[in-house]
Amino acid sequence: MKLVALAYLGLIGSLFAADLSFNRDIRPILSDNCYYCHGTDPKNRKGGRRLDTFEGATAENDGVRAVVPGELAKSEVWNRIISEDEDEIMPPPKAHKKLTAAQKDLLKRWIEAGAKYEKHWSFVPIAPGVPPVVKQTDWPRNDLDRFVLAQLEREGLKPSREASKETLIRRVSLDLTGLPPTLQEVDDFLVDTSPQAFEKVVVRLLKSPHYGERMALDWLDAARYADSNGYQVDRDREMWPWRDWVIAAFNDNMRFDQFTIEQLAGDLLPKATIPQRIATGFNRNHMINEEGGIIPEEFLAEYTADRVETTAAVWLGQTFNCCRCHDHKFDPFTAKDFYSLKAFFHNVPEQGIGNRQAKPNASAPPVVSLLSPELDAKKAVLEKQRSEFQTKRDALASQPPSGMDAWTQRLQANTMRWQRLAFRSVTNVGLPSEIDDGTVKTGIQVGDNFWSFKASSAPHADRITAIRLVGEAVSEDAYFRINQVEVAALTAGKLMPLELRAAAFEDSLPVNVLQPLLRPGNRASHGLRIQPGKRESAVFFLRQPFQPAGPETLVVTVGTRANTGLVRWHLEVTADDPDLLVPASIQALAAKPASSRSDAELKALHAAYAEISPEVRRFDDTILAIDQQLSDLDLQYPASMVMEEMAKPRDTFILVRGAYDKKGDKVTAATPAVLPPMAMDLPRNRLGLAKWLVSAENPLTSRVVVNRFWQQIFGTGLVKTSEDFGAQGDAPSHPELLDWLAGEFIRSGWDVKHLVQLIVTSATYRQQSQFTPELRAKDPDNRLLARGPRFRLTGESIRDQALAFSGLLVPRLGGPPVRPYHPTGIYEAMAPTSADTVKTYVQDHGDALHRRTLYTYWKRSIPHPAMLAFGTPFRESCTLQRPRSNTPLQALNLMNDVTYLEAARFLAERMMKEGGDTSAGRLAQGFRIVLARSPSPAQISVLLRAYDKSLAAFNNDASAVTALLSHGERPSDPKLNTHELAAFTSVASTLLCMDEVVTKQ
Repeated sequence: MKLVALAYLGLIGSLFAADLSFNRDIRPILSDNCYYCHGTDPKNRKGGRRLDTFEGATAENDGVRAVVPGELAKSEVWNRIISEDEDEIMPPPKAHKKLTAAQKDLLKRWIEAGAKYEKHWSFVPIAPGVPPVVKQTDWPRNDLDRFVLAQLEREGLKPSREASKETLIRRVSLDLTGLPPTLQEVDDFLVDTSPQAFEKVVVRLLKSPHYGERMALDWLDAARYADSNGYQVDRDREMWPWRDWVIAAFNDNMRFDQFTIEQLAGDLLPKATIPQRIATGFNRNHMINEEGGIIPEEFLAEYTADRVETTAAVWLGQTFNCCRCHDHKFDPFTAKDFYSLKAFFHNVPEQGIGNRQAKPNASAPPVVSLLSPELDAKKAVLEKQRSEFQTKRDALASQPPSGMDAWTQRLQANTMRWQRLAFRSVTNVGLPSEIDDGTVKTGIQVGDNFWSFKASSAPHADRITAIRLVGEAVSEDAYFRINQVEVAALTAGKLMPLELRAAAFEDSLPVNVLQPLLRPGNRASHGLRIQPGKRESAVFFLRQPFQPAGPETLVVTVGTRANTGLVRWHLEVTADDPDLLVPASIQALAAKPASSRSDAELKALHAAYAEISPEVRRFDDTILAIDQQLSDLDLQYPASMVMEEMAKPRDTFILVRGAYDKKGDKVTAATPAVLPPMAMDLPRNRLGLAKWLVSAENPLTSRVVVNRFWQQIFGTGLVKTSEDFGAQGDAPSHPELLDWLAGEFIRSGWDVKHLVQLIVTSATYRQQSQFTPELRAKDPDNRLLARGPRFRLTGESIRDQALAFSGLLVPRLGGPPVRPYHPTGIYEAMAPTSADTVKTYVQDHGDALHRRTLYTYWKRSIPHPAMLAFGTPFRESCTLQRPRSNTPLQALNLMNDVTYLEAARFLAERMMKEGGDTSAGRLAQGFRIVLARSPSPAQISVLLRAYDKSLAAFNNDASAVTALLSHGERPSDPKLNTHELAAFTSVASTLLCMDEVVTKQ
């Protein structure tokens, strides 16, 4: 008997051992309690002991080994775990971690069974996967169901019965379009008794243009899309063309591998199209800082780090932000891996500071402009007019000028007198400067900068006709580019702009090379090389002489770009006729006797005089006005930020502790060492990286992406931590199913619609969502998928369906963001006060009020509060999983926000017009509109009592009727009885607030 008993116990022990899984049972314990001090990071490793690998755990250290496979007593890990000595026990008390009895038992059994290690499940190649055999063979509708059912049968559970047709069409419509079904669509489905009725609905929804809008929503979260730059200034940007590209890509069912390649490297494709370049905006969606005084290099490091972290999270499901400062504590990634990935994204010709000189909503370069036939037509008309005036101007300038002889005589006697002004102050953006002996010494750096020089104009001059800015290099050559100039006079505290007629560098006088630059927003520039010991000057001519009436101060603001070197500046003014300011070569020609001038010299004199002749100048003024219109028109073309490669790549270094100014070893572009390497024939740039991400050898991308599509439909991914497929993340609830779906995704040609259709046509998806006592006890979180999905809708879907119920929804796709109803006072309390930012929310009108929420203007510092109440992220960084909540603030919003009150009013109109002549019929119609099913008699009874009570109250209070029906911009139908409309509006508001309405089930 003893032998039989021992044999039986041995058999049981071997079965327990076989059931153990390192990835499922042991790794989570070690990761949570041990890896931080005994993991991948050698700098953080305590006692030289490593537990994340078999070699490390079994290595001898000071005569002992942490783990001795099969020998519990010799394993230092076990001895430390069961120790009662506070200096010996692991985890140590100061770690505030403590193993449970069950965890200790698992570790004990694991060591005794041989301490087998496994490579982390997400790094293992995707297994082909064979659908398992199941007992309930009549339930599965496709192979996906076999994996789910097999696990349910192992757990002793049965799947729930299929949901009603009304529930199914509402569920799948919300999942695939984010919009509820119309009553006609519901009725068509109900009368279709064919076995393929539901499949027909799915196919129709996949062809809907609103499918792309729904699928894009989660992608915008992942891509941190917004309509403003973030940080303190938070100025608007134009990125909506990228958003529209995403919508179109989903609607066109672009292969996901191509979807990946174009977003990461569309600009590097052969003969890249404008849409392919726009697609690369994915990695320009990060925040951009425009604050004064920032260090551009520091924020350039932030932007590139953001791209690494976002790309790793979206495609690899890894927390790469952990190894920006050090080797990862839990996963096999190093700081070198992080900066090697950064090298792929480090070659964009961008500055660390934003584009302050552009139009108010312009994006920081590089950008690509969109085509606009309407603007092109206007531009063609203006360009034709300009060409005609230019032809007339040139013809006039080529004729012998009548006043040239008198001008030449004046030049012969001319001695231009310039007076230097004393600087009072200088302000600049991000540049060191100092006033020294009446001059300003300024250090110039790469990037867009503004200087504002202030100098007293009196008592030096009682008349000013031109201003000269003189620069001298301090020690070495400096390069200086002007792209904007403004001059003003500060009188008694008031700033009076002085209009410039023209501007020029002295070496090119009298050609007005800067004249086009005096228009706001123009990005042209003129370069100037300043050498030590040599003066270089820019002269600004006033349209009318300025006569100071007192102690005015001149304020000269100069916009510069792409400068280097240290320059000493001073200001000079003149009261002389600026028409006599000419280059030395023209001055010399004027001094020569007329008879000794050659034809070429005479022609040169003609050209110089033509520049200042009154007749030619009138043409110049007209041409300048047209140029202003052209410049304004150029600003109207929408532009979107894109990726672009520099001709000479930047060097990339490991940044010690992530500090931008502490450079370590130099690295080159490479993928993480723990993952399969890039193929040798792939280029070491973003295009090569994108192709590597979607290669068959990469075990992560298809798993990660499939899991997020599953999360989108079921509320929770097969891997619950969809943002973390590492050691600290959850193991998959159905590992074989995850691999099978990932493989099927690749086998289908990365076909997103095929994958989505496979999921939503499964028996698993079609289950009712009823939460039974048995499921509450065995599977409260529905990880085993024994029931259908049920969870709170996104804020976007809740608003969109309210608009759809009411008939207010404007279904037009794409375009610039819109500004619907918004609480007053929030912008005034929170928005920055700088002149180039929007300080108040300017609400749109008409159709813009009722567009889908996807198109609502998204300002990072002040997102739409109604969306925030429902868990929408700020979009300052990549978000792969929104939080879900059920708070009183959500109910308050649904009952009081003008959007929902207006929607309730128009839903009430539908109820009155479509529900027949009885109150019960109208209420039943409203109920069916919002839930796709008919109400029960008990529900109709409750709604009737609510209606009667409201109607009685409104019959006695006309002002309450007016107040309720006044919400929103669109007027009510004047033919309807207002008291009845108010009562039905009150009930409609109740319907929009019902839990069943704001929940997908």
